[in-house]
Amino acid sequence: MLAHRLPEQRDLSVVIPAWNERENLQILLPALREVLDDLGVAAEVVIADGGSTDSMRATAEQHGAHVVEPSERGYGGALIAGFAATTAPYIITMDADLSHPPLFIRELWKRRHDAEILIASRYAAGGTAEMGPLRRVSSQVLNRTYARVLSLPLHDLSSGFRMYRRDALADITVEARDFDLLEELLIRVHNLGWRIAEVPFRYTAPRTGISDASRFKFGWAFTKTLVRTWQLRNSVSAADYDYRAFDSVVWLQRYWQRTRHRIILDYVGKGGRVVDVGCGSSRIVMALPRAVGIDILESKLRWLRTHHRPLVLASGDRLPIADGTVTTLVTSEVIEHVTNAPQHLAEAVRVLEPGGILVVGTPDYGRRLWWAIEWVYSKILPGAYAHEHVTHFTRAGLDEAMRALGLEILDCRYVGFCEMIFKARKPVR
Repeated sequence: MLAHRLPEQRDLSVVIPAWNERENLQILLPALREVLDDLGVAAEVVIADGGSTDSMRATAEQHGAHVVEPSERGYGGALIAGFAATTAPYIITMDADLSHPPLFIRELWKRRHDAEILIASRYAAGGTAEMGPLRRVSSQVLNRTYARVLSLPLHDLSSGFRMYRRDALADITVEARDFDLLEELLIRVHNLGWRIAEVPFRYTAPRTGISDASRFKFGWAFTKTLVRTWQLRNSVSAADYDYRAFDSVVWLQRYWQRTRHRIILDYVGKGGRVVDVGCGSSRIVMALPRAVGIDILESKLRWLRTHHRPLVLASGDRLPIADGTVTTLVTSEVIEHVTNAPQHLAEAVRVLEPGGILVVGTPDYGRRLWWAIEWVYSKILPGAYAHEHVTHFTRAGLDEAMRALGLEILDCRYVGFCEMIFKARKPVR
C-alpha cells in the first residue's frame, strides 16, 4: 500500500478524509497545528477531499494542509489517497467532523512504540462512546461480530482514529473502498504478524445521521468484507493460524492441534538443545522455553516474537546450525509443503548430535481417510494449507527415507488415524 519512508522526511503525517467540511476544518486545523507544534515533531496534514462543493480546499490550504483528490469514491478511497500522499514513518488518521479531538494525538504519540497500529478505542476498558441508541447498537454489533468471527482480540475495529507505523502498511493490498476498509486494514496487518493495541478514548458522535439507503449500502459492504476476510484469517497467510487452532471452536481442529502437541512434547522430553524447524505460530515451540524456533515466513516469526525467543528466519534445507550440535530437532507439518523433502531430512540429520532425536510429522497419504479430510478441507477453506501439500508420504515411504539416512526408528504415533509422527534416533557412530 505504501512505499517505505524516504530519508530526511517528516516524523508524523495526519490524514483527514473530508467532504464539504469547511466550517469544521476552520476549527479543527488550528487546534491540530497547536497540538503538533507542542509535540515538537515535524508534521504534515493531508486532507483527502472527496469532491467537496464548498470552499473547503481553500480553507485547508490556508491553514497549511496539503489537499489531495482521491481517484476512487468512498471513505476507503479517500484514506488510500491520503496514505499515498504521506512520507512520514507514523501516520494518524482522524475524521473532520470534530468527533476526534486533536489533544488525544498526544496520547497516541506517547505510545507509538507499543504497537504498529494504535486504535483510539471507544469500547476498550476505560473508553466511552456518547452516541444515539440505534448507532450504539449497530456499532457494537458490528465490532463484536467481526471480533468473534475473525478471532481478533480487539474491541473497536471500526474506529477511524488511529496511528499507523508506515512499515506495517508497506506490503498490504486492500479491496474495500468504503468504511469497511478500516476492518480490512486491521485484519491484513494482524495476519502479517504486526502488533495492534487499543488506547481507551472518549468519543462523542457528531449530530448527523445516515439514510436508510446508506445504512443498507454500508451493511452490504461490511458483510462482503467479513466473508472475504474470514477466508483470509483461515488461510496459510495468517500469522497466528496454528496458535488460534489450538483453541478453535471447531472440535476436530482443536483435537488435531492438541493431540499433535501432546505427542511431540512427549517425544522431545527434557534437556539438551532443541530446534523446531517450521515452527510457525504453533504452541509446541512456546512450550519449550529454550528451544530455537526456525521458520521461512517472516510474518510467523514477527507474530511469535511476543510469545517466544529465540527465533531464526531460515529454510529447513539450509539450517544456519553447525554439524552435530542439536539434541532434538522437530519438523512437524513441513515436509509435505516442500519439493525437496529428502534434503530437509538430510539437513536435520547433519545438525543432530550422535544419539540425537529427530521428530517428523506429516500426513499419511497411504490412508484414504486423510485424502477425504483434505478434500473436504480444501472445499471449506480453499486458501488454507491443503493446496500447499505438494509431497505425499506414506508410512512405508517415510520410514524408508529415514532409514536411508541412517536413522533408527523408535516409534510412530498417529493424530486422527492419518497424521503420522515419527521419532527416530541418529546413530552414536
